[in-house]
Amino acid sequence: RGFDNPETVDQRMTVVCFGKEASEDNKSLVECKNVTLVKDVSDTDKFGRLLRYVYISTGSGNAIFVNDHLIRSGFARASTYPPDVKYTDRFLQAEKEARENGRGLWQKCN
Repeated sequence: RGFDNPETVDQRMTVVCFGKEASEDNKSLVECKNVTLVKDVSDTDKFGRLLRYVYISTGSGNAIFVNDHLIRSGFARASTYPPDVKYTDRFLQAEKEARENGRGLWQKCN
């Protein structure tokens, strides 16, 4: 999946800075939408969560790459989890852009 978003549901941890906002943005993007899930190498992570790249179609026929959107908008950090590294360079560039422009968590969570 290539990113790490702020936790909101881990009962062992408190909700971290920008966690609620990140969760809401993700929800608004995908809720009640048709999504396409694309596998890299692994099926699940060590916690049993499904690992996929997520795309949603827009009304104009284009697709939004949700993983990239979350990082580029500052709702998640790029994070590499080998062997799933297909978009590592893209995600690192997206994070750099978000950080340099003070988007999302990069503005709120210093």
